[in-house]
Amino acid sequence: MTDTQWGAGVKLGSIYWKRNLAVSLVGSFTTIVAMTLLLPFLPLYVEELGVTEHTAIVQWSGVAYGATFLAAALVAPLWGRLGDIYGRKLMLVRASLGMTLAISLMGMAGDVWQLVALRLFVGLAGGYSSGSMVLVATQTPKDRSAWALGVLSSGIMAGNLVGPLIGGALPPIIGIRGTFLAAGGMIFFAFLATTLLIKEEKSPDRRQAAKASGGWKSIADRRPVIAMLATGMLLMLANMSIEPIITVYVAEIVPIEAQVTMISGLVMSAAALGSILSASWLGRLADRIGHWPVIAGALAVAGLLLIPQAFVTSSWQLILLRFLMGAALGGLLPCIAAVIRHSVPYSAAGSILGLSVSSQYVGQVAGPVLGGFVGGHISMRAVFLGTSLLLVAGAAYAWAIRPRDTETSNMRASADQLDA
Repeated sequence: MTDTQWGAGVKLGSIYWKRNLAVSLVGSFTTIVAMTLLLPFLPLYVEELGVTEHTAIVQWSGVAYGATFLAAALVAPLWGRLGDIYGRKLMLVRASLGMTLAISLMGMAGDVWQLVALRLFVGLAGGYSSGSMVLVATQTPKDRSAWALGVLSSGIMAGNLVGPLIGGALPPIIGIRGTFLAAGGMIFFAFLATTLLIKEEKSPDRRQAAKASGGWKSIADRRPVIAMLATGMLLMLANMSIEPIITVYVAEIVPIEAQVTMISGLVMSAAALGSILSASWLGRLADRIGHWPVIAGALAVAGLLLIPQAFVTSSWQLILLRFLMGAALGGLLPCIAAVIRHSVPYSAAGSILGLSVSSQYVGQVAGPVLGGFVGGHISMRAVFLGTSLLLVAGAAYAWAIRPRDTETSNMRASADQLDA
């Protein structure tokens, strides 16, 4: 399938795809940093807003943190659909401006209800990184799409890694409220760069095609899309299932109590670092050998790496295995986006990729809940082994339903006809 067959939106977009990727990369990194930097001081800020009981502080911190992801999961398909109709750049401009206002206002909150409301607003108005995935997936030439999405995924994961570090360093210097204002200012620069530098084709015909496409109904073969929705959920579930038990698990294998929190942080960061380093390489590999072998292989390798994690006897073994697991999973996000893009008509790409984002948020919420339940009621080893079983089953499913060469040609031909 040539770039021309992708639809009119890509022909002009391909001229600017490198600049669009660079701006999207910087914008996604800064917005993710701003969203995650509050993690180290969120309980302190909740207490500053008038909550005094220890139990209430923990509960309100959880509500405030989860509110953003809940709201984002609900509206991601809507923003994707509106991006199909009115343009993907407009969605990035909207998201960056909305997040600038909401995060800046968090620094002026007067009580915990206002903080939760603003966290909800960030989720409702945000979606810059997911919108960037849609823009890059639809504007990049086909033979570079997985690599470009891998680069963008690296920036998103780097933001998740750097955000808490900045959140731990800035408040002692400029205060908690000042940190929120600084984060809002950082996103404002992303808003300016997005508005002034990203170029996207204006196509009235494309808008009419998006309105008429019917989103899900326009997909000729839905099996690959359903598989990618499940894969996105599995990816986040696998990454997050260990989070509730990690400190307790590390305490069992680390003899010095004072080192537990530091090593727990290293274990949490190791998977993210592995993904950052591998995402663009695995994306390039997928462009060369195909997305499906990389998806199935990554799920299988990550699933197998979870088994020895259940039986480690020292912290360095767990850190190394989490790093390797993160490296294996690093190529999944770009491959998921690329498969969806090549399985649906251009005019429905945003809405379906929005559904993919929602499925990932489901995994992000379900992972800690299931991990905490299994770890508390069965055993911590069962968390690793159960997640391993899910990933291996996901690999087998992805390999079993992968389109064969003839099916792939027919699927792309159907998408091309709807793009035209």
